[in-house]
Amino acid sequence: MASTETNGEKMLEVSNPTHSKTTGLPRKRFYRARAHSNPLSDSHFPVPISPSQFDCTLQYPQFLKSDSSKKIEFADIGCGFGGLLISLSTLFPDKLMIGMELRDKVTEYVKERILALRASNPGQYENVSVVRTNSMKYIPNYFEKGQLTKMFFLFPDPHFKEKNHRRRVISPHLLDEYAFVLRAGGIIYTITDVEELGVWMKSCLEGHPLFEALSEDELEADPVVKLLSTATEEGQKVERNEGQTFRAVYRRIASSLPR
Repeated sequence: MASTETNGEKMLEVSNPTHSKTTGLPRKRFYRARAHSNPLSDSHFPVPISPSQFDCTLQYPQFLKSDSSKKIEFADIGCGFGGLLISLSTLFPDKLMIGMELRDKVTEYVKERILALRASNPGQYENVSVVRTNSMKYIPNYFEKGQLTKMFFLFPDPHFKEKNHRRRVISPHLLDEYAFVLRAGGIIYTITDVEELGVWMKSCLEGHPLFEALSEDELEADPVVKLLSTATEEGQKVERNEGQTFRAVYRRIASSLPR
């Protein structure tokens, strides 16, 4: 993949028909998939048997050359087309972050997008990657206890029918797992344009003994909060339609139980 300069703007020469000839980025129309997948269905993809078996050097080959001890700290659950990850990558260039996506075509798009951005911006986007997996089943296979500092759940599938509420990515049971992989002080960010789901996620977090809501001052000071409604394709669509969003941002607090 070669680069040229045209009118002062870097352009990539690509022969891949699925990629833009001007930007080198993959075109979404070649990677379209269903809006959501059933997280309870069986899918076939490799899963590490434990966090120690998750080889991060394959995800961040250049970044880990300088410090192989660095570990992933941010996880975007159901990352979609990777908009939030791309924004976070330059905002926190010293943090490793990963998107976890169940849909294979969407995962492939994000991989290609990251590779194209790395090629056209040397030294950047080396700290971001994506993996195809089912986070509702395999979170403990990827992260150690207290490893993460931020988890993101942006515009998840609402699963409207009551019988399908067990498929929701925020639930009392799953919050136990998220609390396990989040270190004390780590933050869970959630947002949706579905009021009923927003109430559900907030009530689950509010009712969990290991999470507390951030204050309005803390929300205002956190640069990540501003990205929740603007960085993703779903958020941009809601904004264009002048829709309403429902946000819940909670901190992992230390357990009062003895170890």
